[in-house]
Amino acid sequence: MKAVVLVGGEGTRLRPLTTTTPKPLLPIANQPFLERQLTWLQSAGVTEVVLSLGYLPDAFIEHFPDGRFGSMTLRYAVEAEPLGTAGAIRYAADGIDERTIVCNGDVLTTLDLPALVAFHEARGAEATIALTQVKDPSAFGVVPTTSEGAVQAFVEKPPADKAPTNWINAGIYILEPSVLAQIPLGINTSIERETFPRMLEDQRGLYAMQSDAYWLDIGTPDKYLQAHHDVLAGALGLPPVADAIEQSPGIWLQGDAIVHPGAHVEAPVLLGHGVEVAAGARVEASVLGARCSIGADARVRRSVLLADAHMGPDSECDDSILGAAAVLGPDALVADQTIVGAAAAVAVGEQLSGARVDA
Repeated sequence: MKAVVLVGGEGTRLRPLTTTTPKPLLPIANQPFLERQLTWLQSAGVTEVVLSLGYLPDAFIEHFPDGRFGSMTLRYAVEAEPLGTAGAIRYAADGIDERTIVCNGDVLTTLDLPALVAFHEARGAEATIALTQVKDPSAFGVVPTTSEGAVQAFVEKPPADKAPTNWINAGIYILEPSVLAQIPLGINTSIERETFPRMLEDQRGLYAMQSDAYWLDIGTPDKYLQAHHDVLAGALGLPPVADAIEQSPGIWLQGDAIVHPGAHVEAPVLLGHGVEVAAGARVEASVLGARCSIGADARVRRSVLLADAHMGPDSECDDSILGAAAVLGPDALVADQTIVGAAAAVAVGEQLSGARVDA
C-alpha cells in the first residue's frame, strides 16, 4: 500500500517552536512525531509514503536524506504554493493509480488501519473516513452516518448542544484512484469542504468508520503537552521511546542520564541521553530531551524540554515547553503553557505566564 502524509502546514499555533522546526518533526517523548506516524503506517503494511511538503521542506529532506524510513520508501512532493488539503493530496499522489491511505501530519493515533481498509473493502467504498469521538465537537467537523457507515452529512463546527453527533473527522482516509482523479490538479481545493461534500451530493460511495482508538491532534500547546503525558502513560504502548529503560516504576532513562544525589524525580518521567539533574532539583511528570541540564534546586513540573535546554539554579518550569537549546535563567519562572523557542532565553528572575519567547 501507498500513503500520502500532509506535512505542509506552518504550525502557527505552536510558534515559536515551529519557527525553525516543522511541527511534524517536533519530538513527542524524544522521538520526532513524524517518525512515530511512519512507524504506525509501516506496521499496517504501507511500503511507500509521499510527504506533501510546503513549509520548511528542506528540513524533511535533511531528516530523511536516504529517502527511506525502516522498510518504506519516502518521496517528496513540494508545493510551490498552498493547494489546500485535496489539492495537496492530488499533487502528492500524481502518478499513483491504486488505493491510497491519506493522513494529516499532526494526528497521533493507534487506529487499526487494516480494520479501516477492511471496512472500506466490505462496503465497496470509493472513499472512507476514519471517525473519532470527542466530548465537545464544536471545534471540529462532525460526520453523522447510517448504521452501515454511509455518510449522511458534514456539519462544520456545530454548537455543542446542536451537533447531530460527536463523531468527528479524524483526518485519516482511504481513497480509491477514482476519487483522486476527480480532484483538479494544481488548484487549491479542500477535501473536507469540497471533495467529500461533492461525493455526497453525487451519491458516490462515501463511508466513515467509527473508532475508539487513541487519537490526538498535537497542534496546540496544550495538546502537545498532553501527547507527552499520554505517551508516558502508555497510550502508544511502553516503553515511551524504543531505547528507554525503566529504572523504577514510571521513571524512564535513555542512555547515560545523570540524577545527582539529593535530586528528586517523580513518575512519570522520561530523561533523554546525557540529561543532568543537579542536587536539590525536582522533576515531576515531565520529558527532558537529550543533554538537558537542570540546575540546583530548580523545579520542572508537567513540562517538556527539548534537546540541550538549560534551567538555571532555582528556576521553575510549570506546564510549559522549552525549545531546543533554550535557557531559563536563575530564579526565572515560566508557567501556563509558556513556550520558549529554540535558543531563546528567559532572563534572570523573569516570571512569565502563557508567554511566547522567541530568540
